[in-house]
Amino acid sequence: MDLVSKYQGVVGRVFGNENSGSNEDSYVERLLDRISNGVLAEDRRIAIVELQSVVTESRAAQLAFGAMGFPVLLSVLKEERDDVEMVRGALETFLSALNPIEHTKGPKNEIQPALLNSDLLSREVGSISLLLSLLSEEDFYVRYYTLQLLTALLTNSPNRLQEAILTIPRGITRLMDMLMDREVIRNEALLLLTYLTREAEEIQKIVVFEGVFEKIFSIIREEGGSEGGVVVQDCLELLNNLIRNNASHQVLLRETMGFDPLISILKLRGSTYKFTQQKTINLLSVLETITLLLNGGHEADPGKDNNSLTNKTILVQKKVLDHLLLLGVESQWAPVAVRCASLRCIGDLVVSHPNNCDALANKKLGEEPQVEPALNSLLRVILRTASMQEFVAADYIFKSFCEKNPNGQTMLASTLIPQPHSINHTQHDEEINMSFGSMLFQGLTWSENEGDLETCCRAASVLSHLLKDNIQCKERVLRLELEAPMPSLRGPEPLMHRVVKYLALASSMKSKDGKTSSSGYQYAQPIILKLLVIWLSDCPSAVQCFLDSRPHLTYLLELVSNPTATACIRGLTAVLLGESVIYNKTSDSGKDPFSIVDAIGQKVGLTSYFLKFDEMQKSSVFNSAKSAMPRKALTRSNAASMAEIEDVDEKETSNQKNEDHPLLELMFDSQFISFVKGLEVNIREQIVEIYSHPKSQVAVVPAELEQSSGESDGEYIKRLKMFVEKQCHEIQDLLSRNATLAEDLAKTGGSGLSQIENRASGGSERVQLESLRRELQEASQRVEILKAEKAKIGSEASNYRSLALKTESDLQSLSDAYNSLEQANFQLEREVKSLKSGGATPDLDIEAIKAEARKEAQKESEVELNDLLVCLGQEQSKVEKLSTRLMELGEDVDKLLEGIGDETELPEDDEEED
Repeated sequence: MDLVSKYQGVVGRVFGNENSGSNEDSYVERLLDRISNGVLAEDRRIAIVELQSVVTESRAAQLAFGAMGFPVLLSVLKEERDDVEMVRGALETFLSALNPIEHTKGPKNEIQPALLNSDLLSREVGSISLLLSLLSEEDFYVRYYTLQLLTALLTNSPNRLQEAILTIPRGITRLMDMLMDREVIRNEALLLLTYLTREAEEIQKIVVFEGVFEKIFSIIREEGGSEGGVVVQDCLELLNNLIRNNASHQVLLRETMGFDPLISILKLRGSTYKFTQQKTINLLSVLETITLLLNGGHEADPGKDNNSLTNKTILVQKKVLDHLLLLGVESQWAPVAVRCASLRCIGDLVVSHPNNCDALANKKLGEEPQVEPALNSLLRVILRTASMQEFVAADYIFKSFCEKNPNGQTMLASTLIPQPHSINHTQHDEEINMSFGSMLFQGLTWSENEGDLETCCRAASVLSHLLKDNIQCKERVLRLELEAPMPSLRGPEPLMHRVVKYLALASSMKSKDGKTSSSGYQYAQPIILKLLVIWLSDCPSAVQCFLDSRPHLTYLLELVSNPTATACIRGLTAVLLGESVIYNKTSDSGKDPFSIVDAIGQKVGLTSYFLKFDEMQKSSVFNSAKSAMPRKALTRSNAASMAEIEDVDEKETSNQKNEDHPLLELMFDSQFISFVKGLEVNIREQIVEIYSHPKSQVAVVPAELEQSSGESDGEYIKRLKMFVEKQCHEIQDLLSRNATLAEDLAKTGGSGLSQIENRASGGSERVQLESLRRELQEASQRVEILKAEKAKIGSEASNYRSLALKTESDLQSLSDAYNSLEQANFQLEREVKSLKSGGATPDLDIEAIKAEARKEAQKESEVELNDLLVCLGQEQSKVEKLSTRLMELGEDVDKLLEGIGDETELPEDDEEED
């Protein structure tokens, strides 16, 4: 067998020279010989026990057994079913050969005997069907070892085993029957099915058809729900494999079993509410199941959205929201991983579902008298939690709640009422009676120390969800003003100005050695910038309020070119500057769009400014968009690590230089990234447009052009000359700026600039390009008209050619008739002469008759000939006109008329011969 010979070659390469491992090889060979050729059954049983022992302990023995032992033991399984001890020994030996030996440590690139043996066994013809047939044996250990052997094969060679099982009749059915066997065998069969259904869709369909949903929940009930052991985890993992990205299986689950058995697993039992590691894993598994149901199915499935809406509706009707709020908000003793998963489920439950949004808005938490709306409790989690992961999960709920929900946004924004400074910092015990808006406003207006800045940043993230795509809310919050600590010194301050103040404060919070004093700084600035970008979008009044304070623009110009800031911060600052241009409706000097663009060009430089967009798009935040990626599936191998979720290490974040905080990859979702990319295109086009037409629409006659009373003509001319010189200088300045812009745009290599460079690189070039484009269009139109005229003239020439041919044919016929008439006349004359010579001619005036006939024929011929000449004259004039027009178009007239004259000469030649 070629495969075995190759395998033996691998053994030689692994162990080097001939002496290496020779003892194991010869010993294994002798044992195999005793098993296959032994006479006494007891001796053969002892040999197989010794073989199993040596294979378990030696890697060399594993390799030697794989090279020559499989056919021997497979024959035992086939032919000696009655000898249970031999079958057990063969199965145990196979298991030892397929399981790696952990206590030996070799080089990393060393060949693993367990993997080679698994591959070799899976390639043996009929090996998988033979093992499946052993599942029907009565002996407990035979079935148990067979399931373990199949699991080991599936772990090392999954694809080949899946394909083999699908080709075996009733292969999956035999495994499903094992779920009704004794507990130990049931658990092994459950684990095997979990591995089989991870990616094999065909196996998933067969398992569902065999009624696996009922068996799964039956096992979960027997094990005690979330309090159960690892078996419950395996059941839920199998369930998740079957419904992941599969709408039809979700519908079948909903219509057969319903969601009640699933929700019952979420119920916390017992009085102590202890969360062991296994209980945490089980809760995470069932929360993953709910997440898959809320997702609805595969993105390409046309029924995904309808299935998702139905699942959301039914789950809320089954009171799943109460259990999720209990786990995510009220059970502060629950592990962070469980709380975060519960909060994400709530976000998935309400997104794009108005009724569920209303249910969440009306939900109350707590016990009398301390009862408050659930949204208030969620906001408190955002503002107070020490876990960044929990902050992100709770913030996702508000994002989902406000998405395409203007009524919900307006409801929350209406509670934003400024608080007097004296009561702005309420004790935590009194927060239970505060409204949502008061709590959010308090979070936005804490004192200016480092810890409170992080709270302001989190509150700013919530406020950005309230303002997104809602002009009314933007205008409402824009009117909010903060009372100054000392009103006698200054007036009230707009909320937007306070937010910009926190943005500047975040960049100044650095320790003496130059490093940031907290990792919160690294994500505070981007989140505040995100709020301002959303706020100024499509809101001219917000732009006006932002520019009312001159230092705001100065600070942004410094921040966009700050080398210590990250690429994300500089890019978002550039977007904010661009919004101050494209949504700017003011005409005040120093605040109008041209003044801002002029300031960008002078302070930053257009090349550097546009490069900030490209650097931002290449940053890790804009490249990853992790919030839009599917979450990692929970399996046995990663369950423990996912149950013990930890936040980003403070030391790692503090050591990052000019790198974005990992938290931003979760906060900046794909929708916001697409929104920023769309803004970038508009900003580039608008800035080039402003430079191309700098205030050209203003046409006001200056007062300096009028002659003052009492002013002499010489003084008036001198003043006009000075005015003209001033205007010339301004024009030259504008031209130099446009030339600089064109040069900057030409040097910039950003992909986003390529389209704008093609359209215009400056004012004069753009006008010239437009003029050339118009001329090209006009020339193209003229060419099309000439082509149409040429085709029309060609058609007319063809018609006239056919008419000329017809006329020539008529002339030929007339000539033939005239010739025949002449011949008849000539014949008559001969007959007359013969009659005269015969003397029998009557006394007739032959000459008179002849003259009269000739005259009449000649008259008739002349009339027809005149008509024909008139027609020919008309045709000749038309042909001359057509010839002139064709010559103008460049056609060869002689070539078109070639052959017509030759045909007309034929009748003349005939007449001459006659």
